[in-house]
Amino acid sequence: MARVLYLGGLGRSGTTLVERLLGELPSVCALGEIVHLWQRDIRDDERCGCGARFSACTFWKRVGQVAFGGWTNVDVDRVHALRDVVERTRHIPRLAGANLPDAQRADVREYAGYYAKVYAAAAEVSGAAVVVDSSKHSALAHVLRWADDVDLRVVHVVRDARGVAYSWTKTVSRPETDGSDEMTRYSPGRSALLWNAHNAAFGLLSRRGVPVRRIRYEQFLTDPRAALRELADYAGVPAGDDDLAFLGDGYADLGVGHSAAGNPMRFTVGRLPMRRDDAWMRSLPSGQRRLVGAVCAPMLRAYGYPLNPAEVSQEA
Repeated sequence: MARVLYLGGLGRSGTTLVERLLGELPSVCALGEIVHLWQRDIRDDERCGCGARFSACTFWKRVGQVAFGGWTNVDVDRVHALRDVVERTRHIPRLAGANLPDAQRADVREYAGYYAKVYAAAAEVSGAAVVVDSSKHSALAHVLRWADDVDLRVVHVVRDARGVAYSWTKTVSRPETDGSDEMTRYSPGRSALLWNAHNAAFGLLSRRGVPVRRIRYEQFLTDPRAALRELADYAGVPAGDDDLAFLGDGYADLGVGHSAAGNPMRFTVGRLPMRRDDAWMRSLPSGQRRLVGAVCAPMLRAYGYPLNPAEVSQEA
């Protein structure tokens, strides 16, 4: 049974940075967003975090061989069909229930089984005690809850909804497509609704007995060393001073990783500056700030975020 640290939350909340730092710890293997593995990597042969095409990456070749006897043996159409049936936000109320109808349970466990095989194979190939999946999707986390062969521990990464909304308005290219594609963009109103829905879904997951540790991205950046110690302990792989030597004052020295999909930061090797990005307070139009703040106000308060941007600035 693979021990999986699943990073959840809405995109643009800082999960890629958290994943990269976790991946530097001994006995931890960061896999990227496995939810996209089936299409972007197996079918589209996009680039691994190491820079090589997925089909040419030695690490992922070995994982595919151990998990399925080779990636050519994976029926991607079947995986997509199962995803459409079970892994959708609208299915979360049923997935979060105490029981599932037999037919639905069979589909859920078959779909989760593909992920379980990847996790177990990655742990075997890397020799890691813990693998990190930064897929973020709340519905997938609820699916994995039903897997018999996954030791699931969730890290719920939260970032101020207004910062998330501003980030979703930016144009960001996807290097793995050699500049031919860009990351999805959302309007502030759309991202505010998604922020509420995804974060609420992780709160529901914790009430179903799944271990969930919530971290605020802004707080994580104020003391990443202490935050990583806590996450490592939560994952069951305590980190000592030597294990955290890659962290400096305001930066991290990163090695080559094998993230299968995710934010372009997964390609970063070498010194990565780490600082809070509060550009939204200056660059997100005031009307949009107020809209997102109003839509997300109850949960912003619950997570300890001031509703007044001036107070956020003072907190920083």
